[in-house]
Amino acid sequence: MKKLFFYLLFLIVLGSCNSIKRVADGEQLLAKNIVYVDGKKDADPSAYDYIIQRSNAKALGVPLSLYFYNLGNPNSSKTPTEWGTRHKNTYNFFKSIFSEKQSIGVARSFINLNNWFLNSGEAPVIIDNKKIKRTVDNLKTYYQTQGYFKTKVTSKRDSISAKKGIVSYYITKGNPVFLDTITKKIASPILDSIYNTSTENTFLKSGDQYQDHNFENEADRLTKLFRNNGVYHFNLNSIGFYNIDTANVNNKTNVSLEISDRIVEKKGDYFTKPYKIQTIKKVNVFTDYSYSSRKEITKRDSTTYQGVNYIAFDKLRYNPKYLSQSIFLQPNQVYSDSLRNLTRMHLRGLKNFKTTTIKFNELNDNELETNIFLVPLEKHSLGFSSELSRSNIRNFDISTKFSILNRNMFKGAEIFNISFLGSYFNSNNGPGWEIGSDLSLEVPRFMAPFGINKYVPKRMFPRTKFYTGISIQKNIGLDKQNYNLGIDYKWQYNRHKTIQLEILNTQYVRNLNVSNYFNVYASEYTKLEKVVAAYDPSITLPAPNSPENASEIVKTMQEISSSSSFAASNPVEYQNNLNINNRYNIISSDFLIPVIAYTFTYNNQNNFNNQNFSYFRIRISNSGNIIGALSKRTNSRGQKTAFKIPIAQYFKTDIEYKKFWETSKISVLGFRTFLGTIFPYNNSDIPFSKSYFAGGSNDIRAWRTYDLGPGTQSPGLEYNIGNLKFLTSLEYRFDLIGSFKSALFVDAGNIWNMTKSSYVDSPSKFKGLSSLKDMAIGSGFGLRYDFKLLVARLDIGFKVYEPYLKDDGWLKDFNFGNAVYNIGINYPF
Repeated sequence: MKKLFFYLLFLIVLGSCNSIKRVADGEQLLAKNIVYVDGKKDADPSAYDYIIQRSNAKALGVPLSLYFYNLGNPNSSKTPTEWGTRHKNTYNFFKSIFSEKQSIGVARSFINLNNWFLNSGEAPVIIDNKKIKRTVDNLKTYYQTQGYFKTKVTSKRDSISAKKGIVSYYITKGNPVFLDTITKKIASPILDSIYNTSTENTFLKSGDQYQDHNFENEADRLTKLFRNNGVYHFNLNSIGFYNIDTANVNNKTNVSLEISDRIVEKKGDYFTKPYKIQTIKKVNVFTDYSYSSRKEITKRDSTTYQGVNYIAFDKLRYNPKYLSQSIFLQPNQVYSDSLRNLTRMHLRGLKNFKTTTIKFNELNDNELETNIFLVPLEKHSLGFSSELSRSNIRNFDISTKFSILNRNMFKGAEIFNISFLGSYFNSNNGPGWEIGSDLSLEVPRFMAPFGINKYVPKRMFPRTKFYTGISIQKNIGLDKQNYNLGIDYKWQYNRHKTIQLEILNTQYVRNLNVSNYFNVYASEYTKLEKVVAAYDPSITLPAPNSPENASEIVKTMQEISSSSSFAASNPVEYQNNLNINNRYNIISSDFLIPVIAYTFTYNNQNNFNNQNFSYFRIRISNSGNIIGALSKRTNSRGQKTAFKIPIAQYFKTDIEYKKFWETSKISVLGFRTFLGTIFPYNNSDIPFSKSYFAGGSNDIRAWRTYDLGPGTQSPGLEYNIGNLKFLTSLEYRFDLIGSFKSALFVDAGNIWNMTKSSYVDSPSKFKGLSSLKDMAIGSGFGLRYDFKLLVARLDIGFKVYEPYLKDDGWLKDFNFGNAVYNIGINYPF
């Protein structure tokens, strides 16, 4: 039965793969366009942007959307009656066994399935002579905008078969035209004066090739220049470029820039008047504006702060002192478009208002009144989310989060958030749970002593975030309790650059069930059994099923560590015991982790739809430097302590770079690389939670989380960690059908240990650039569904190169049996 179904599915898909299946007689499917510029094929890739009719979209050279469309039939039945007429036997069969109502339901199901194929796929693109002619005109216009005014464009259709064709476009550009003398004629003296202050920034320069976009850029530049210098009424339509001679035999043209006066309408008559600089006389901020209150005359509450009027129809709930830090339009200030936009952006960034509207009333020829209308969001809001996941540690994990948000808590547009989270799971050690709570207060300004806020201008949108939280785990690892407390300062240096400073990012990690260590890390227990057998065959290591037995195991391990005779007679087993002991100390130890960190982020993605952008992030952090310097106490291992808790002391640097290219209208190529290092000092261990790991749905996807490394260390440990990590990924993303998307990817990387500790074994060590050959490589493919708000993702990773295999590590486990299935939300990077 399974084979029959497979063959049937194969025949259906095979039948759809005929690209001309839905091409009528006398028509031709557009296979591709070819552009020749001055006799050279594809000499100018940008020319393809001006072709009106393009062939069906392809992913990896295959028109999948067209094939999917071909599974449907555009001439199929549109109503159940029509379907019943065409499929009389099937319709009557269901009618005789069930009822006519069921037959109608069956008919509708087939009609809906057919429509789904058609709507989700892409219809064949049929060559249209009218669109070819429009494309010829388009290409000619395009090259004329580049200064090639004598461009000639022709087209030609070639047949591949009776129902497939190619369209070729032949372009002869000719010689370009260059700018010669540039003159100006500005009617308003005010505009002429402003223009003369920035002539060095002009886009029009004598000797440059004629380019339409330079004229557009110059018009935009002048519009911004005038409007940012108080000319509120200035209009782009007042700018004109004249006396352009495109037929000059010398291939040169003069340009006359002319800016006319303002055109004013009064009672149906139009007249001109000189532009003037206008000053803001009054600024009114309506803090609780709504559609129902728009016609109210009486305001119930108002005040004035630094010359700005703050008005409420109910009670004034925003402190003007703080709200003023997001308002850059001030009384007695020359009007500026940039300040208007900055005010709007900052008010929206407060996340306290549904809408922000700024309007201006003209009081006279020289003065404006500014009205800012703010429509507040609800003061309180609730949030709920749930997640189902699976990993190599947790066989089944369901988690929920409930949050309460309070806006404008202290009348300064602050956002207070309290959340409660809980999860239940089933692991290899049985069922477990985790509960926790987080509190945060985000303040849209700097709250810092010593006047530090003066060093970051308010236009950079400085923010301060106070946060604290606690989480308690049961049957997860060693049943940790995690407490955190911190203060973050964040500001936008400019549109693309963001800076974050973490001053008090302090974490306290407490292990409640250390006796469970050898149950969780069963591989360590197995290795220790072999060590004990070599040390004293008469000793039987007890099972780690009780605190008493766990204490006995640790005592035995420490006894072996202090045996100099065993070190001399069995150096390998002795070293293994030291490694096990060291790992036990690191993972079972409580830690105080006081971090100071600096983060710089660059992201030039202008909007969500922009698929050509770069991203760079560097984070430099230090833990325990200040507290360690103040503390005079150490533990038995020579580590600095506070309140008898070891202080984590290390320097850590994370560097990440991402680059994306839009390769077609349905595909994107993405690249990511990451480098991270941690250097401990003063005998400190690196906390487990701050160490690096490899594998997982957002990492090297052919390995499960914590399953890879360090170095060429063979898998087997439950949690593999290191203090150096390098990762790089290349992913080709493309659309499949409708909201379904796919991807092909290659991931490479690993973790290593760089410390000089004698506990680190040779396979785990980073030995310089030669260790890069030990990078693991995985590849695979993914299926995604775009829900608009988020993307659900399934990635299947295959092991291409396994550095820990002693023989040739290439393609040994490259199969579905050893594949790793990763479920995730949104893209991996």
